[in-house]
Amino acid sequence: MQGTKNPGPKNGFSGAPLFAVAPMMDRTDRHCRFFHRQLTRRALLFTEMVTADAVIHGDREALLGFHPAEHPIALQLGGSNPVRLAEAARIGADFGYDEINLNVGCPSGRVQSGQFGACLMLQPDLVAACVVAIRSVVDVRVTVKCRLGVDDQDPEEALDAIADAVVLAGVDGLWVHARRAWLSGLSPKQNRTVPPLDHERVNRLKQRLPDVSIGLNGGLSDLTGCREALKQVDAVMLGRAVYDRPEILLAVDRELYGDRRAAPTPTQAATAMIDYTARHCRNGAPIGRITRHMVGLFRGTSGARTWRHALTLGAADADAGPRVILQALAERDAVAGSAERRAHLAA
Repeated sequence: MQGTKNPGPKNGFSGAPLFAVAPMMDRTDRHCRFFHRQLTRRALLFTEMVTADAVIHGDREALLGFHPAEHPIALQLGGSNPVRLAEAARIGADFGYDEINLNVGCPSGRVQSGQFGACLMLQPDLVAACVVAIRSVVDVRVTVKCRLGVDDQDPEEALDAIADAVVLAGVDGLWVHARRAWLSGLSPKQNRTVPPLDHERVNRLKQRLPDVSIGLNGGLSDLTGCREALKQVDAVMLGRAVYDRPEILLAVDRELYGDRRAAPTPTQAATAMIDYTARHCRNGAPIGRITRHMVGLFRGTSGARTWRHALTLGAADADAGPRVILQALAERDAVAGSAERRAHLAA
């Protein structure tokens, strides 16, 4: 389903977010994003990275389609050819995305072989040319997501070089993963944890470029850390922390945006997925593609294990439908209720 345009929240920069859920391969698909939107009204949601060639030549509805409720939403593109990136960005903007983001941070071998992702940290002039090309065909926010550098690059020089190049090219903001990437010797998973974090380097970039929207990614695991980071930078981005513990998103609107509306409960968020799931199941989508993103919802509470087990086991049934969610909720509530009664008796 093609979306419709919708302006994102403000933080002093036009259309700029305060908080985003990071783009994650094999995670932030349309079902994950719709689920996350049940938990937060305000966070910026990202697609998985999609290559420019796939957008141009592939099944656009399958690759780019999203539910209107997902706004604000950013499309992350991979590529290094300015002409093809511009065409893909135009298509994405026509689909209704609120932000077009260029990936200059992914360190996987497949990405390197395609000459895009983190290896572009070595070519700031090419990245700038890509931004110019994208900027020339879209009216939405255009951003770059990068690293501090790659391999033996000096993070002071490398980050400044990329930042200065894309700012001159007209970029609207930078999302910075506060680690270097090692293009050989470390897997993509290791590149998320092994290279040392350096939030101070990102803070120095913000101090040097006060008129540029700078977002911090990497090493943030809760909203307390996010609030501290927002004293130095303009936005924060969490990835696997919120994927594994989606309940973090329940407090984003209140704690970071000052939204006084009541946040949904985890049960309400799960219940809101039932009609959505029914529609997709009617169209032949296996329910497991949706429920796999929901297993962490009750993490750390009574009945969380029962919820995970019931959701995973139920989704394995070839004929499973939205009743799987209802059954998992019922089983989780029964366990949680028993725990509460035991606690009451013990008191």
